Amino acid sequence: MKSKDDLLRAIELALAGDWDAAHNLVQQHEDDATAAWIHAVLHKIEGDPGNARYWYRRANRLDRIEEESTAELESIRAELRAYGQA
Repeated sequence: MKSKDDLLRAIELALAGDWDAAHNLVQQHEDDATAAWIHAVLHKIEGDPGNARYWYRRANRLDRIEEESTAELESIRAELRAYGQA
């Protein structure tokens, strides 16, 4: 699944500090809830809380807004990897 691979790649880029490349990837999948969640975390990392809140709302993940960004990205990565393996 290309979008899953793109989202996993976006997380790796974000964890490596390449915010722009990660952002470009998630923007290609704006209708996907997981992409919106990653997008939210990227804006949190960027220091743009208003935009982050918008994307958390789109992802239906406002409950995660206070989570530390690295741990949150690792959680998203684990969910993506587990998806489809059940």
